[in-house]
Amino acid sequence: MAGAIAVTILTGSAALSTLHAADVTPADSSAVALTKEETKAIAEEGFIYGLPIVMNYGVMYEYAVDKNSSQFKAPFNQINSMHRVATPEDTAVVTPNSDTPYSVGFMDLRAEPLVISVPAIEKSRYYSVQLCDGNTFNYGYIGTRATGSEAGHYMVAGPNWKGATPPGIKKVFNSSTEFSMVIFRTQLFNPADMPNVIKIQDGYKTQSLSVFLKQPAPTAAPAIKFPKIDKELAKTGFFDYLAFQLQFAPAGPEEKAIREKLARLGIEAGKPFDFKALSPEQKAAVVEGMKAGETKVTEAVSNAGKDINGWRVTDPDGDRAFFNGDWLKRALAAKAGIYGNDSAEATYPLTKTLPDGEPLDGSKHNYTLTFPAGQLPPVNAFWSVTMYDGKSQLLIKNPINRYLINSPMLPNMKKNEDASVTLYIQKDSPGADKETNWLPAPNDLIYLVMRLYWPKTEAPSILPAGEGTWKPPGIVKAK
Repeated sequence: MAGAIAVTILTGSAALSTLHAADVTPADSSAVALTKEETKAIAEEGFIYGLPIVMNYGVMYEYAVDKNSSQFKAPFNQINSMHRVATPEDTAVVTPNSDTPYSVGFMDLRAEPLVISVPAIEKSRYYSVQLCDGNTFNYGYIGTRATGSEAGHYMVAGPNWKGATPPGIKKVFNSSTEFSMVIFRTQLFNPADMPNVIKIQDGYKTQSLSVFLKQPAPTAAPAIKFPKIDKELAKTGFFDYLAFQLQFAPAGPEEKAIREKLARLGIEAGKPFDFKALSPEQKAAVVEGMKAGETKVTEAVSNAGKDINGWRVTDPDGDRAFFNGDWLKRALAAKAGIYGNDSAEATYPLTKTLPDGEPLDGSKHNYTLTFPAGQLPPVNAFWSVTMYDGKSQLLIKNPINRYLINSPMLPNMKKNEDASVTLYIQKDSPGADKETNWLPAPNDLIYLVMRLYWPKTEAPSILPAGEGTWKPPGIVKAK
């Protein structure tokens, strides 16, 4: 699920709204003592720090809170399995993966841990269970690479849980936040394979620890009034959403400094941001700082990793230690594709350009991507190349309902005389004789994502990301 919430976080508004209940007492603010420059600096850093947290909240709200949302999946602590792959109708997350059916859920770990159970899965089929918390830290994996293909029970605990590993549990994973996401990816070999995937998905289970141990349940956690999120409120209430989420995320040692800075501006865990109390100059400085932060994140995404034949190859995602307080690194990872995997699980070369930097534009040119003989992406599982609209980063409608080309499709694709494989990237069919290799493009800007699942570590390999011995080939204008 490499992507970012469609509730785009923008900063063009001149005012921020308070989203909390009216009876909440605003925090005492030392913001009155801040200069305009200090206010801007804190807002800028706070935006960069908070962007992944707010983006994650937007997804959580649509997936697990707002039952009227078209993107609603399941209540907390339940799994929703999609018995299909993503299509252009899926808009909550951009750059969606369309080659593994998803099973997803958000976990509320406040009252007690949750137990995730997986069935035995044939070794030839790749699957992974990614655990990503409200800080967007990937704090654990279950699956073919990480734990093997055997059946098992795994426990996920919140930041305040203390205790020994219960009997029957293979491993305990610790979330840094009280709300956390679990993402199951199950390999689909071809459309006819879907019944087999569904059978596996039916074997994915979640249950509270007390139910798993057949013990009385602890006292339920208090009900929460989750603030609504939509495009307009994401623009105007950014720091309210951030403050709301911070109450469920105990500060790590590396967060002490940024939390103190935010508190000086009046942004504190669980308390509304009293934007109205700021002076006109400070209000302007907050908006200016947020815009500056957004610009930094956008530039960081564009410059992330290493340019290899026009593809950006980077290693953006990981656990708390991986980010180590580098908030810009975390923000660019979320902006480029929230819920991206660790590079050991999957690596994602991205491109919007030719090797010379010219933007890919399906309204102006046809393109080809050729993998030389013996130089297909080196993976233990499988690989894909997915087409997105270059502006929205969503899948595009096309006449053959094909959104990607992946390695399971190779047997039906045509090879060139030298045994190389060419993908035809264009808005119109390249002709019946080449249509098996056609990746339909938008009549506009193009964004391509290559996904390498469980990349090989021995040469040739894309790992370390951007420094490996295998290089993605460049895209070429068709003659």
